[in-house]
Amino acid sequence: MSQRTLVLLKPDAVRRGLVGEIIGRIERKAGWRITALELRELDQETLEQHYGEHRGKPFYEPLVAFMASGPVVALVVEGERVIEGVRALAGPTDPIAAAPGSIRGDYGTIVRENLIHASDSEESAERELKIFFPGR
Repeated sequence: MSQRTLVLLKPDAVRRGLVGEIIGRIERKAGWRITALELRELDQETLEQHYGEHRGKPFYEPLVAFMASGPVVALVVEGERVIEGVRALAGPTDPIAAAPGSIRGDYGTIVRENLIHASDSEESAERELKIFFPGR
């Protein structure tokens, strides 16, 4: 069953010049394709919509500040089991716990700046895609 998911390459990935490497890993996965891609700065309203479920948690304000600290690359990726697949490709949030071969395992440095966001479920993907790519 084909799915769609949102992937965000976070400001640290853009700053460190890892966009091409990460996109290449996604493109090389058989059966997946990128159907939309945009470099953008995230405003407060978008960040509040995207991370609203975390409002009030200790990591919320630093996360929003980090995501507003520079441009991100937003992608729509489609393919078979792409939601769980991109999350596996990304690896766990903690780069120390992430296996070599995963994006975070190979390039991650700290938990808060962890290079990539990928929707965690079909419901999240649907909600997040409406925020970042309305009308698609």
